[in-house]
Amino acid sequence: MANKKPNILLFGIDSLRRDHMSSYGYSKLTTPHLDKIAAQGVLYEKHFSPGIPTTPAYASMLTGMDVFGTDVVALRHEGPLGSHVKTLPEVLAENGYNTTCVGFTGNPSSRGFQTYLDYESWVPDESGRTPKAQNLNDVAIPELERLAADDKPFLLFMRHMDPHSPYLPPVPFERMFYGKDEKDPANDSMEPVYDFKPFADFLKSWIPEGVTDEAYVSAQYDGAIAYMDACIQSIFEKLASLGLEEETLVVITSDHGETLYEHDCYFDHHGLYDCTLVVPLIIKFPGHLPAGTRNQNVSVISDIMPTLLDLIGIDSGISFNGRNLTEQVASEETDRISELYLTECTWMRKHGWRTPEWKLIRALEPDFHFKPEVELYNLISDPEENNNVAEQEPEVVALLTKRMEEHIARREEQTGRTNPIYTNLNWHGKGETFTSSKQAYESLHIGSIVSARSLQAKEEAASK
Repeated sequence: MANKKPNILLFGIDSLRRDHMSSYGYSKLTTPHLDKIAAQGVLYEKHFSPGIPTTPAYASMLTGMDVFGTDVVALRHEGPLGSHVKTLPEVLAENGYNTTCVGFTGNPSSRGFQTYLDYESWVPDESGRTPKAQNLNDVAIPELERLAADDKPFLLFMRHMDPHSPYLPPVPFERMFYGKDEKDPANDSMEPVYDFKPFADFLKSWIPEGVTDEAYVSAQYDGAIAYMDACIQSIFEKLASLGLEEETLVVITSDHGETLYEHDCYFDHHGLYDCTLVVPLIIKFPGHLPAGTRNQNVSVISDIMPTLLDLIGIDSGISFNGRNLTEQVASEETDRISELYLTECTWMRKHGWRTPEWKLIRALEPDFHFKPEVELYNLISDPEENNNVAEQEPEVVALLTKRMEEHIARREEQTGRTNPIYTNLNWHGKGETFTSSKQAYESLHIGSIVSARSLQAKEEAASK
């Protein structure tokens, strides 16, 4: 069809840190195939996901709205996505698209797809490893063929889970970035991990028995990324064999990053530190976007939907919170952002304010890491955020708090709704507000891979 709209392949890779991708300068060659896509499109160097974790992040990605616009701020969001927003698959369906979602059934943020497909992305196979990306390929590639055979354009959204714990890449990827003895009795770096009661049982359920070196577990994260990268190449190869490369918009991004051994938030994605906020964004669209471009402006996850709709020529009439990034690529004058409002409702309820120089984090309830109520980091002198200077810099704390509160008041007025970080008080599912870190520490617990999976999977009916 000569006038057929472009197709969209949207890779929503869960828990992928951009600083662990070789295209973003990582010293290990973890993503050679994704790097090639980046060289053929636009790579956004300062892309952030300011609403942690999965549910609010994907809500922003798939609606073009911030947390005030979606009203979604917690992992365990109660009820469906609000009817005041329209999702990307809903808009595309109205414009003649077929839409398929792989690996995100039942979550409120995945509303509106015509077809939902699932694959095993948590439980290991008989080898003790979890070939997540190949399991996804086994479902997604036949679906890509089915969609390609129709006269309609399509959206194929794929939620890859390889960088999400458990990190269990198959052979040989599990030793691709690790050559030492992971069970060295002289190494005690895993002791604080195993001693962290809320996560210990979950982590012990998939980390091989006897591992003493945290670097081995971090290497599994890198190996999982490399394994996924190799499997994703099969999708790109299938796209080429179907003759669809030139008419398909490819997007590679993530809902949030990952904390490996930093900040006591072991092998998870909670905490408002940059390792959790930094995510990739790569967009390839032959003939429409300049190949090999690296954009250094700050972008956020809510920018994705308005950008995609502009690239494929659909005017939804929606007033997005996110911005159209193609104007930046075209070097047009646009409103640029440098400061971000941050929220988290995963295992801790916190919000904060990030500028190019400073990061303010304020706790709304005591957290299970016994961290102080107020944290302040100088991102220039302390980019890894290890030195809390809140007590030494009270004026900066006051200034950033004021800017954050002014932003909240402005967005509440614009939306006519209260900041969801203030209203979602059952964010952890315990039916109570924590009054002490000890209470939080004793209350929150992940027991196994299966129980971890159930935290993110709701009954499908709940999202309707």
